Amino acid sequence: MTKLTETFAALGDKTRFAIVERLLTEGELSAGELQAVADISAPAISRHLKVLRLAGVVHQRVDRQHRMYSVAPEAVQAINAWVEYHRRFWETSLDRLERALAEKGLIDG
Repeated sequence: MTKLTETFAALGDKTRFAIVERLLTEGELSAGELQAVADISAPAISRHLKVLRLAGVVHQRVDRQHRMYSVAPEAVQAINAWVEYHRRFWETSLDRLERALAEKGLIDG
């Protein structure tokens, strides 16, 4: 769970979230190409990318003089698993509530 906490913390910043959204939409991009997601300096984008990289949200590879970034599939899979677990929990809980209310005649079931 610690890694997922770090993932959500990294995505809690609007600039970092925008970076990940762009990478999900467009695929691998250089740090320079990602600078357009916010009106901030190149060093600021680099700091955001470092946070995302350390949290395991993005992968970085070096291509000559460019640092290329892509979304880490394992991070997306972990988020999806967490969301699905909680979705199933709430669906099951709400189904039980609906049955209980129907048994008491409080709703049509």
